[in-house]
Amino acid sequence: MQKKVWITSMSREKKQITGLLNLTKKYGLAPDGHFWVDDLQKMAWQAPLENLLAKDTALWVISCTQKNLESESVRYGLSLLCLSLQHIKGIGFPILFVCPDESLKIEDLPTPFRGCDIIKSDNKSLAAKMTAKANTPVKKISTEYRINIHANQGYGIWFELGPAKGTTWNGVLAGGLTSEANAHGVGPKDSIPLKTILEYQMQGLKLESGKDHYTAWAVKNIIDENQSYYVRFTDIPGSILFGQLPDEEDEADFHLLTLV
Repeated sequence: MQKKVWITSMSREKKQITGLLNLTKKYGLAPDGHFWVDDLQKMAWQAPLENLLAKDTALWVISCTQKNLESESVRYGLSLLCLSLQHIKGIGFPILFVCPDESLKIEDLPTPFRGCDIIKSDNKSLAAKMTAKANTPVKKISTEYRINIHANQGYGIWFELGPAKGTTWNGVLAGGLTSEANAHGVGPKDSIPLKTILEYQMQGLKLESGKDHYTAWAVKNIIDENQSYYVRFTDIPGSILFGQLPDEEDEADFHLLTLV
């Protein structure tokens, strides 16, 4: 089966995208892709998800400049798409940023992209790098948590959170940096529950992480590998902090993801 490379172009500069398409074809890869649309309200970030999840898609290439990623809504949409992809294909799925200069740095990217690579568009090893990544089995990388995204224009963007397989959270907490939650629930994994029973729910909890201040919601429900905590924020949360709800004797140990 011919390996497919999905190319997301953050600009409509034809020379850049045409060069990538021709290069992938030349080295035996099947290129396809789209131009990025920055429209969170219409969930435009979801448009390429089905193609990225296709069995024959082996590499995600993002063609951009640092300036293309300056918008908070663009970075948030990319993070939501990346988390949705990684939920199915794993966080080891290869992602490659192709840029015309060296202004974009890994440490400047949202957390979901910290394991990707960045390469200049005129680098002579670009074709070899894409070919190698597309033909290398996805490395399994474990995490201490589960995260998925559920979204449509009707019910908004929900984060599904839970512990890794074989572990349990005795209560759960989730907070946003720049936006507070406005709804939450507990239910079976992979589907937002229509009805939910919340045990000792708490709202407006104040947390600090370094110099940042988070506002969190929490419940004392037991969350295991088959149950999830679902939370929705009023707006772009910037970063989210989540994990097991600590008791009075345990020190808090939360997970922190930067999404913009």
